[in-house]
Amino acid sequence: MSTLGVTELVSRGKLKVFLGAAPGVGKTYAMLEEGHRLRDEGRDVAVGYVEPHGRAETAAVMSDLEVVPRRSISYEGALFEEMDLDAVLARKPGVAIVDELAHGNAPGARNEKRWQDVDELLDAGIDVLSTLNIQNLESLNDVVREITNVAQRDTIPDEVVRRAAEIELVDLTQEGVRERLAAGKIYPAERIDAAMADYFRPGNLGALRELALSWTADRVDEAVAEYRSRHGIDQPWETKERVVVAMTGARGSEAVVRRAARLAMRSRADLVGVHVRPTAGLTDETSRALSALVELVQQLGGQYHELVGDDVGTTLVAFARDENATQIVLGASRRSRFDELFRGSPIARVIRNAGDIDVHIISYQGASEPGSPRRRRTEPISGRRRVVSWVLVLAGLPVLTTLLTPLRDNLAFRDILLIYLLAAVAIAVVGGVFPAGAAAIVGPLLANWFFAPPVNTWTIGNPDDLFALVVFLLISLAVGLLVGYSSRSSVEARRARAHAEALAATTTRGHAVSTSDQHALLHRVTEILDLDAVSVIRRSGGEWETLLWEGSSELRAPGEGTENVNVTSDIMLVTLGGQLTTDDRTVLRAFAAQIVQVIERADLEREAKSAEAMAETDRLRTALLSAVSHDLRTPLATIKASLTSLVETGVAWTPEQTEAFLRTALEETERLNRLVGHLLDASRVQVGAVHVFYQNVGLDEVVAAALSGLRVGGERIIVDISETLPEVTTDSDLLERAVANLIDNALSWSPPGEAVRISAGEVAGRIDLRISDRGPGIPHEARDSVFLPFQRLGDSPERGGVGLGLAVARGLLEAMGNELTIEDTPGGGTTMVIGFGIGAGTATIPALGTRAHG
Repeated sequence: MSTLGVTELVSRGKLKVFLGAAPGVGKTYAMLEEGHRLRDEGRDVAVGYVEPHGRAETAAVMSDLEVVPRRSISYEGALFEEMDLDAVLARKPGVAIVDELAHGNAPGARNEKRWQDVDELLDAGIDVLSTLNIQNLESLNDVVREITNVAQRDTIPDEVVRRAAEIELVDLTQEGVRERLAAGKIYPAERIDAAMADYFRPGNLGALRELALSWTADRVDEAVAEYRSRHGIDQPWETKERVVVAMTGARGSEAVVRRAARLAMRSRADLVGVHVRPTAGLTDETSRALSALVELVQQLGGQYHELVGDDVGTTLVAFARDENATQIVLGASRRSRFDELFRGSPIARVIRNAGDIDVHIISYQGASEPGSPRRRRTEPISGRRRVVSWVLVLAGLPVLTTLLTPLRDNLAFRDILLIYLLAAVAIAVVGGVFPAGAAAIVGPLLANWFFAPPVNTWTIGNPDDLFALVVFLLISLAVGLLVGYSSRSSVEARRARAHAEALAATTTRGHAVSTSDQHALLHRVTEILDLDAVSVIRRSGGEWETLLWEGSSELRAPGEGTENVNVTSDIMLVTLGGQLTTDDRTVLRAFAAQIVQVIERADLEREAKSAEAMAETDRLRTALLSAVSHDLRTPLATIKASLTSLVETGVAWTPEQTEAFLRTALEETERLNRLVGHLLDASRVQVGAVHVFYQNVGLDEVVAAALSGLRVGGERIIVDISETLPEVTTDSDLLERAVANLIDNALSWSPPGEAVRISAGEVAGRIDLRISDRGPGIPHEARDSVFLPFQRLGDSPERGGVGLGLAVARGLLEAMGNELTIEDTPGGGTTMVIGFGIGAGTATIPALGTRAHG
């Protein structure tokens, strides 16, 4: 067992938690033994709540302890026993024993959770002993669910447990737990086999035990860190080994990381990879090798941190001290002696400041080779300007000298130098440092030879002229340096502004980014960072798939680009061309995060649509079974009754009765045929398999054909369609079925004695076919739902049909490109309006499909 002590406020009682990896490790037994020990020391101990779960050992050790009676709570006809919090507070023992800290109380109790009851006991100054399983911790709940496939209903915030005065880990090997389970000391005999094969598998128990040990060890680390901070202790304590490895992205540095991993493994230490980048814009390039190193560290079980600091050695040591590291691993220096002399050595700084931390310098192949990441110098001046500036140096200054020579006797030497200085400043502005330096050297030489007495010699007779030449040289060099610095600063400012605008663009987009914006985002990335191509790829089953790309070529794998940026564990952004600084990568990650959000959103939308489709399928299936079970059974029962009567040999039916039976069977058969036809039409509409064959037809012909198929009610229909009405372009067969469904629906809702009116007319370049009834009408809020399959207004079962007529009619009309709308009939009722374009010729389209509304 291991014990963790944390300082607790004196005014409150102290909580001691007995933590276990799984049920049956002996937490409750250990807690009760602690109660016995405290009672023997003279403390007032009482049991607030302990559930023995039928375990004889637990009941025996609790038998001689005082038990506060429980409270019974009735909920939904069941009786639950919970701790009587008021009784324990009234009893106010020195130590209260309360089992199962994460337990959820029955509805009706004062608090929802038992740990809230315990908190009240602690506020009252009562010390509490309690138990907890590692799977009940809120932070580990999802991890435990992945391990055991069991979701824990009762959880407790980690902070509640961290506030405990003591946490005692009750540890037992997985073999020991299974032995106790097999012996019947955890569950009754009828539950042992199932538990052995499910929750109490050796792998599950081993993983839970590792979680418990790791969580407790982390609490020990927190306590040690808090103590060191409180007492101002900077030196690391070797309570647990931590190996920090510096990562530069240089060639061959994988060997350094692997060596650090071996050191960590031998000493059972944590491995932490660290990369330090400068704060300035001109940063050392880490190249794509750093991304590979990050992945390598994670594969080796380590963590990765990226720090910001201009002094690499000092930053690294400070981080190691903060992390209580005991070892720092560095790769051998790749810098030249000259570079180390003028810029310093990070390794030397680490060794000088490490103190008690061990420092390992690892030599590796390629450490002494050139080609280490260099500072990337942005080019503030274009190549054309540099060419022009050198032309001015090599040709312009001689031309200037030629022009000034005739004026040699009229101009003082200082005036000549001022003219050369003006030319040097102009060259510096155009070309930057190097042309300015050349002008600063060539100008004084020309002035000395042609204008300083004695002329045409390198001798300077007047000391003032020599002083003027030196000042000229210094001013020219200073101006060149200032212009170069200003140009670079301007470029960096423009780049920083572009970065800021890019980051602002990503933040202002937020969650409003749509799928159509993905290519725009990638295009923006290529523009800002001057990339040739960029791709977003995702690992799928060991292979890479391209989710999105922009630029000159598609990058299908990490090795096809020059830079890789890990966005998530499975998604990577690969770039080609350009030289990225760390600031560039920050912008790149911001864009990548936005793009990944869009991708994830699209995935969620697809999943939602799939779930919605499945829900719609289930709804249709349920509605189909509900409706068809009645509408199929009724005609079948009638047919069966009629045929059964006919084959009855004991009864002599008259010819009239026989004919009546046959007519009834025929009518019900036709009813079944129509029902099956509706179902087939609905299924075709639903899957978009409606084939449309267009031709020019007259509406009077279509309506007449639809009326001829009606069983009854033809005498209640008034048709008002002119034969001179222009033809419409449609599929006559599909339109006939749609019109027949609408007429049948109108007849079913019209009161007896009221007629259904069918009319057609040309309105504003289109033809409307109107089918009007005198029924109760359809409310505006229900006009969309009536077109859903298996829907009848009010779902009234006394009317015939399964609610497919309107759905099929609208689906067929939409497949033909026609519109079906609902209007109120003047005087009461409903009018179905079908809109047509006027036919201009026959067109045949062999296959055209659409889905029905809803």
